[in-house]
Amino acid sequence: MNYYTIASFVIYLFAMLGIGFLFSGKIKNMDDYYLGGRRMNKWVVALSAQASDMSGWLLMGLPGAVFVSGFSEAWIGIGLGIGTYLNWKIVAHRLRQYSKICGDSITIPDFICNRFRDKSGISRTVAALIILVFFLFYTASGFVSAAKLFQTMFGMRYSVALWLGAAVVVSYTLLGGYLAVSWTDFIQGTLMFAAIVLVPACVVAAAGGFSATVDSLNEINPYLQSLFTSAKTAKATGMIGLVSCMAWGLGYFGMPHILVRFMSIANPAEVKGSRRIAMAWVFISLGAAVVIGLVGHLFLRQHPGVVLDDPEKIFMVMINTIFANGVVAKLFAGILLSAIMAAIMSTADSQLLVSASAFTNDIYKKVVRRDASNNELVAVSRCSVAVVAVIAAVMASNTESEFFKVVMKMVSFAWGGFGAAFGPVILLALFWKRVNLPGAVAGMVVGAATCFIWKFYLAAKYAGCCQIFNLYELAPGFLLSLLTIVFVSLLTRAPSKEITDEFDAVDAAA
Repeated sequence: MNYYTIASFVIYLFAMLGIGFLFSGKIKNMDDYYLGGRRMNKWVVALSAQASDMSGWLLMGLPGAVFVSGFSEAWIGIGLGIGTYLNWKIVAHRLRQYSKICGDSITIPDFICNRFRDKSGISRTVAALIILVFFLFYTASGFVSAAKLFQTMFGMRYSVALWLGAAVVVSYTLLGGYLAVSWTDFIQGTLMFAAIVLVPACVVAAAGGFSATVDSLNEINPYLQSLFTSAKTAKATGMIGLVSCMAWGLGYFGMPHILVRFMSIANPAEVKGSRRIAMAWVFISLGAAVVIGLVGHLFLRQHPGVVLDDPEKIFMVMINTIFANGVVAKLFAGILLSAIMAAIMSTADSQLLVSASAFTNDIYKKVVRRDASNNELVAVSRCSVAVVAVIAAVMASNTESEFFKVVMKMVSFAWGGFGAAFGPVILLALFWKRVNLPGAVAGMVVGAATCFIWKFYLAAKYAGCCQIFNLYELAPGFLLSLLTIVFVSLLTRAPSKEITDEFDAVDAAA
């Protein structure tokens, strides 16, 4: 790695910190810190929602998976694309309206508690604890991605790279809250988009165009471009594999860091415009990430001296090699590598912010200190960000565990946990008048518990002898949570007239 590349990368990091300082003086209350005062425009909401969604796995995890198994891994991208559209189409507008009417809710636990008039606070506490637990895994995956990037760029030891990456993310999140996170995500989303399109285009151009690229990939491995056959095993993708990949789309309905973006938009009428911007970004970015994994094989053939020690580093290796000659090229390489850090930071900052809100607004304010001032709550929020980051970094430092070494494995588990715990309850809370508090609480517990039990017990013990346990834990978790909410709601007392009248008021406002 050369000094020009490092210089442009460092300038980018300082620019993100500068945004944190810029917005630090604009935080007046909790609504500002967590939702930006509900005054975000459609462009910022769209790109920050998708940038916070597509973490380091977009530029590392997904290309690495496609590099290993070929185009058959694209089913994950297809599932995510469908899920993104349905989330924007079905959930975004109604959640923005409902969260405002329903006690001006500023967090997902806040919304669930207010929606069901939960005076006991049990739904708020359960939701907050689920957020804290699963975001530890998700944030840890971001820190592992940052460590791999810093290792590749600076030749650092893993532990040093890990804590440096964590420190950068925490710094501007602590300072500027939601405003800083959203505007940095907007910038980072733009940067990610440019990098993920440009790099594979360079490889395809070097190969002689699209047709030549397709022919060359067929020579390398005839299964690389097959949607239904694994390039790694040469075996057909079974129904369990297809369902598992498509199930990723269900996760969107329960992602707290994405759902709060919908709640923050200034004008609900702008949701449609945001959806179009977001879908264009997602469609092109996911497609380009898949192409990176495929043409990675062709890239290594074009550069026989290049050694790839980790499939999840293929994008970084491509940038370092393609833009290695000339001062301008080296400076540009630093900008492109910044896109990987952008992907990591844009998700990790959102996760830290939502985790802090879950503790501060939904536990500290409601259970520990009900009369806490706004200044005190903002201070506690910033401390919470730091504490969650430290715990996640400690988890990520466990290099002995195969689970904590692979970005995609941690992201997959956290994504499944959120989708199963919150997806069904959010959908039913928004669209089913009969759902009640006992059903919501039972569904969240069942969804979260199913993911843990399925992943670490059933799949670990029985996957080898029974194919069904190879199914992605999100699918059974989502289904069992949904059924639990419906059955428990129907078996217990119907919601009060106050709750149903509010539901009707949201219908009227829609």
